[in-house]
Amino acid sequence: MKGKVAIVTGGASGIGWACVEGLAKAGAKCVIADMDVAGGEKAEANLKAAGLEGMFVKTSVSDPEQVKALTEATVAKYGRLDVLVNNAGLQHVAPIIDFPEDRWNLLIGVMLTGAFLCTKYSLPHMIKNKWGRVINVASIHAKVASPFKVAYISAKHGVIGLTKTVALEQAENGITCNAICPAYVRTPLVDKQIANQAISNNISEEDVIKKIMLEPAAIKRLLDPSEVAGVVQFLCSDTASGITGGTIDIDLGWMAR
Repeated sequence: MKGKVAIVTGGASGIGWACVEGLAKAGAKCVIADMDVAGGEKAEANLKAAGLEGMFVKTSVSDPEQVKALTEATVAKYGRLDVLVNNAGLQHVAPIIDFPEDRWNLLIGVMLTGAFLCTKYSLPHMIKNKWGRVINVASIHAKVASPFKVAYISAKHGVIGLTKTVALEQAENGITCNAICPAYVRTPLVDKQIANQAISNNISEEDVIKKIMLEPAAIKRLLDPSEVAGVVQFLCSDTASGITGGTIDIDLGWMAR
């Protein structure tokens, strides 16, 4: 990754930060795109304290002008753009008949429209270099469904379609596009889900993990963000140059059923 430049959306914490840290340690200059200003500034400071290169750009990925400004700021600072990790996400849990329309629009806007916009504005810079990696952090819920997560699941299923289309369109330009589909990862977002489900189901947080989140899995544990980041680094490597339009499951055995 030496000499490469990467944008990671949702890069201030969780999976995004693990991707930023991993790519930066491998030699990339990393741009942290996030709405969390305090978290983004802390992430940038942590990079610099470790002697790594990167910067934070506050970005709402569902806003075309902000996404365009993000890519322009990246190229203005570092002269190129090689890797895009579409990771920004959020969650809302409710039955479809009670699901608020504004939350639907927000989730679809961030996780599907946001991935589209970031890809759209990043691709011209990759095409210029005849090399690029677009990596979409999807979810096992891009392939299977669970109740009460209609917007999240719809967005993640859409991300798979986006992944395949970009792969077909950009292969001739030396650009690959793949999606990673992890099971539950121990992140601040998942911690919040655990707490909320414990309250709504009147059970302990330990039982939420054991009886809800891990019930379909063969390996009974939550993933660590570094495990997803490791696959991101692999997909950026020359070894993975023949992989495009696909999904890599880190599913703890969910799909074996």
